[in-house]
Amino acid sequence: MKASPTTVRGLAAGLLVILLAWPMSADAHTKSASYSRFRMTDEGAQIQLRMPLLELTRFPPEHDWSAYLASHLRLYAGDELCTPSAPVRVKETAPGWAVFRWDVVCQGDEPRVIESQILSDVLSSHLHFARVSDPEQGVLERVLVATAPRWSFAPGEEESIGTSFSGYVTLGVEHILAGWDHLAFVAALLILSQSLREVATLVTSFTVAHSITLALAVLGVLRPQAAAIEILIGFSIALVAAENGWLLGGKGRSIPYAFGAALLVAAVMALAGSGVLSPLAWTGLALFSACHFGLLENTSGNAGLLRAVVAFAFGLMHGFGFAGVLMEIELPASRIAPALLGFNVGVEVGQLAVVLLLWPLLRALARFGDGRWYVRVAETGSAAILALGLYWVVIRNWG
Repeated sequence: MKASPTTVRGLAAGLLVILLAWPMSADAHTKSASYSRFRMTDEGAQIQLRMPLLELTRFPPEHDWSAYLASHLRLYAGDELCTPSAPVRVKETAPGWAVFRWDVVCQGDEPRVIESQILSDVLSSHLHFARVSDPEQGVLERVLVATAPRWSFAPGEEESIGTSFSGYVTLGVEHILAGWDHLAFVAALLILSQSLREVATLVTSFTVAHSITLALAVLGVLRPQAAAIEILIGFSIALVAAENGWLLGGKGRSIPYAFGAALLVAAVMALAGSGVLSPLAWTGLALFSACHFGLLENTSGNAGLLRAVVAFAFGLMHGFGFAGVLMEIELPASRIAPALLGFNVGVEVGQLAVVLLLWPLLRALARFGDGRWYVRVAETGSAAILALGLYWVVIRNWG
């Protein structure tokens, strides 16, 4: 079957996206973040800081992290800076993390103040999650950012409480808007949506699913392997984008065959010990893809319902991806409910904003010029999203 000029342009756009995306992190939806624990004592505090190894690469290999952390994560007693010992890196840590520990000594009994400037000199969007264990107030937490780097906590003061509900809403909005893989999946779902009802069904299915797994992960009921979830999120993007191209191209056999063959090749590579996912997982994804294309081909009038079911299934995976930030904070039981609800509301607000922006533009294109521009944009956009999905699968599994 001869490829149309639009399809060729779409493939070219996809290759361009791969080249542009190459410097991007494999964890496309993960914001730059670090985590600290302060165990307050009468003399000062014991501090532990955790940071993904990826964050350390923002500085030269010879960077003096001990001096850097002592001067960028500070504890005050009132206005007086507490005296830190030299931070020491812990040798035995979880894979992918760097952990440092040190003590600080404070003079006087003034209210304690935490100030974080970690990575603010190289990345203004960095988030620092501070967790305090205080004999008088229990366990508290606060998200510190470049625009609000200080946290003063004293008994009875409103400022001393952890991050508010509205703060977690804001965090959720920022998380989804910075999550390129989640946004790519939503865009792939919207490209072929023909009615507001279909959009509502798809978005609702995706929302309900990722809300379920977000809650299960944060509550500690389910903790799947993070690396596998990242790969499956990339797969979900690639499959939905490939489905769009297949439907636009008249349901030929080349796309399902190529997609299935690529997954089986990945299974063979896994047999040789290459990558993260097992051969059984890749084989399962190949069977899932074959069944999905087969059901779509033999479904008349209910394709929208089938796409909604797939959106729900993949939404379960994306929910585990959303949960990463909150899981790392290790919230106390009393703080889980407001944090979880606020963060989820923020994710939905950000997601809805993207839908309200993108879908009307697609419908306007569909009404313009007999829909020719819409087809071109749909094919090109789907090819570009497919390229991104495949890129994330490759980088996350073999990178």
